[in-house]
Formats: sequence, structure tokens, C-alpha cells
Amino acid sequence: MQPLFHGILLGFGLILPLGVQNIFIFNQGANQRKLSHALPAVVTAAICDTLLICLAITGVSVVIFSFEWLKTSLFLVGFFFLSYMGWVMWKAAPETGSTHQRSPLSIRRQIAFAASVSLLNPHAILDTIGVIGTSSLLYVDQEKWMFAAAVIAVSWIWFMALAIVGRKLGEFDHNGVLFKRINQVSALIIWFMAIYILSQIF
Repeated sequence: MQPLFHGILLGFGLILPLGVQNIFIFNQGANQRKLSHALPAVVTAAICDTLLICLAITGVSVVIFSFEWLKTSLFLVGFFFLSYMGWVMWKAAPETGSTHQRSPLSIRRQIAFAASVSLLNPHAILDTIGVIGTSSLLYVDQEKWMFAAAVIAVSWIWFMALAIVGRKLGEFDHNGVLFKRINQVSALIIWFMAIYILSQIF
């Protein structure tokens, strides 16, 4: 049971801090007209986390990121994509007092943006490789995958919970102010992360 509890505690420890990924999922829960409409973002983020965790557990990610040009290219793409994403989120902010002007992201954009904040986020990548990958070295065979399953389960549960909380808070917004502020805060955090990524390149 130790690998299971270790994975759960580590998963929550890494995913709880406020970041681009969490902000985006919360944003979708709040902005979509129904909770089910935010599922593309939730599922995409969870699948991306699952992929990164599996790559870290098997050691593949360490090999991939040993190529400096590949890491630089990934961060550069991340900078431009997150910059664009922040602009879209800021522009999508509805006017105060106009609940009919909400512009929730389409399924395609939700998937693209959720994948970008998951796979092009240096914090997520480094946490997965450096922390989860290293911690998994304590276990072998079945215990290693029990540890991985626990971390993965935390991601799925957490993202769904974020979307639910966002939707509940969004239900109290009758004049559009909350939606506008959520979109703007999301855009600012995303732009900050884009600048951080660019700084890592140089």
C-alpha cells in the first residue's frame, strides 16, 4: 500500500499549486454553459498528464529531453501558443452586465489549449520528470505501476473537481462580472507563463 499512498500524496502535492493548467480547467468550468461542455478540456488535460507520467515512469522523457534542441523547440512553440491563447482568453471576456455575450471555447479549441498548457508547460514537464520519475525509482514492477496509477488518478479527480467548482461559482454570476474577471486573470497568468518559458530559452 505504500506506493499507493505515496503516489496520492505526491500527486496532490504537485497539482495543488495554482498554475496555468489549473486556471484553464477552472475557467472552462465557469465559462461553459453546462459542466458537460467543459469535459473536452478536463479529459484532454488528464490524458496529457497520464502520458507525461507514463513517459517519466518508463524513463523515456529523460532520453527525449537530453536533446537540447528539442527542448528549446518545445519551449519556443509553447511561448507562441500560450501568447495566442492568452489573447483569445482576454478577448473572450464578456462585457459587464451582458450574460448573453459569453463566448465559451469550442471543443477543438478546448482540446488544443488544454494540450498546450499541459505539454508545453515547463513546470509540468520538470515536475513529472524530476519529481515523479525520480520517486518512481523507489519501486519496481507492480509497485511502480501502482505508484503511477495513484498519481494519474489524482490528476483525473482534481481536474474534474476544478471544473465542477468553476461551474458552481459561475452559476452565481448574473451580470457577467465574474466571467470577465476569470477570463482576464486566466489570460494574465497564461501570458506570465509564456514570458517565463521565453526566459528559460535564453
